[in-house]
Amino acid sequence: MNFEILHLFPIKRDGNSYTDERGLARIKSRNIKSTRGNPLNPCTISFIVYPGTLLFLISLLVLAGCTVFTPATPTPLPTIVLDQESSALPTSPQIDSGAVVASGSMTPAQEARLVFTLGGKVAAVNVSVGEAVAEGQVLAQLEGQESLGAAVSAAEFELEQAQQALDALSKDMDVQLAQALKAIADYQDALRDAERALSNMQAAAPQVDIDTAYANMILAQDKLDKARDDFEPFENKPETNVERAAMLSRLAQAQKDYDATVRTYNHLIGTTNSIDQNQAEADLALAQAQLAKAQRDYDILSAGPDPDQVRLAEARLKNARTQLEAAQAALEQLTLAAPFAGVVAQVNISSGEWVTPGQPILVLADIQNLHVETSDLSERDLPKIAIGQSVMVFVKALGEQFSGRVSNIAPLAETLGGDVVYTTTIELDAPPPGLRAGMSVEVQFETE
Repeated sequence: MNFEILHLFPIKRDGNSYTDERGLARIKSRNIKSTRGNPLNPCTISFIVYPGTLLFLISLLVLAGCTVFTPATPTPLPTIVLDQESSALPTSPQIDSGAVVASGSMTPAQEARLVFTLGGKVAAVNVSVGEAVAEGQVLAQLEGQESLGAAVSAAEFELEQAQQALDALSKDMDVQLAQALKAIADYQDALRDAERALSNMQAAAPQVDIDTAYANMILAQDKLDKARDDFEPFENKPETNVERAAMLSRLAQAQKDYDATVRTYNHLIGTTNSIDQNQAEADLALAQAQLAKAQRDYDILSAGPDPDQVRLAEARLKNARTQLEAAQAALEQLTLAAPFAGVVAQVNISSGEWVTPGQPILVLADIQNLHVETSDLSERDLPKIAIGQSVMVFVKALGEQFSGRVSNIAPLAETLGGDVVYTTTIELDAPPPGLRAGMSVEVQFETE
C-alpha cells in the first residue's frame, strides 16, 4: 500500500522509525523510502499524526517565510511507499499517439429484472442466487393456479365445440348433395304414382278390365265366405289356440283381398267413393310438396353453407379463442419464467410473502456471454468510431489485452460530469478464461 507523507518539520530516521524533529509524529515500517528521492521539504501543507489519535491540520505558510529554508524553484512533493513488496496492479499498455481511449466494464449480454404483473401471495421460489437456469424454466409462482387452470380448461372445451359447429356447416358437402339429388328422384317417382292413381280414378276403363275385376271380386267374395265358415267353430276358442289363430289369419287375408277387388272394380266402373278420391288427391299434393322441398334443399346445398349460420359460428369461434387467450394469459401471469438462459443474480422474495405488481422479484444475467460497454466515450471522439471498427481491450484485473470489434453505438447520449458521452458495445474476438462481469477495462479504438 502506498502512502504520501506530507510534513511541516524535517523528518529524521531512527532504525525502522521515522520521527519529526519535534517528536510530534512517529511512523514505523518494515520498508520505507521516497518515491522521488528528493529531500523532504519543510515548507508544505502537512498532515500530522499524533500517537493514539488522528488530527488533520492544514497550514498555509507565507511564501516569503518559506524562501528562508528553500530555494527559489519549488521541488516536487515526495511520496513515501509503505510495504512496497505488496503486489501492484498491472499498468495499462502504451497508448498510441492520437488514439481514442475510453473506460468501460464487462457487462452481461443480457440482464433482466423480473417482476410479476399481478399482485398476490408467493406460492414457491424455485431458484437461489448463483443457480444456472434454462430459458423458459419456472423461477417463481403465485397462488391461484388451480382456479385459473380450471378456467383455461373450460375455455379450451368451448373452443373445441365452436370449431366443430363451424366445421359441421361444410362437412361432407358432396355426400349431402348426393342425398339431396336422391330425394328429388324419389319424390318424382311418388308424384308420378300419385298422378297415375288419381287419373285412373277419373278415366273410364275398358270393358274387359271391368269384367275381369268383377270376376275377381266374385272369387274373392266366395273365398271370404268360406274363411268365415271355417273360422266360426273356433270363434269362441281361447285366443292362444293355434287352430283359431290360423283360421283368423285366413279370414283377415280373405277380407283384405276382397276389399282390394272391390276398390278396383269400383274404380273401373267409375263409382269410386269420395274417401278414395280425397285420398288420391292428398297423395298427389303431398308428393308435389315433398318434391318442391327436395329441390329447394338441393339448391341451398349447391350454394354452400348458410351465410348467416357461418357468421354466427365464426363469431362463436372467435369469442372462444379470445376467452382462452385471456384465461391462459391470466394463468401465465402467476408464473415467473426465465426469458433466457442465465444465472440468478438476485432473489428478493421468499415463499409466503405478498408481492405487488411491478415489485422486483429476481435478477437474471447471462454471464456466459459478456461484452464491453464504454462509460466515457466523449461526443468529440464519436465521429472517429464506427460499427465494426477494431479495438484493443485491456482488462485490468487480468493484466492482458484482447482484440475486439464495435458492435453497437448508443443512439442517445448521456451526461457524465458535464461531458456528453455515448455508450459503445464491443464484442471480444476471443473472450479469455477468468473474465467476469463487472471487470474494469480500457478500450483503445484503432484509428488511422
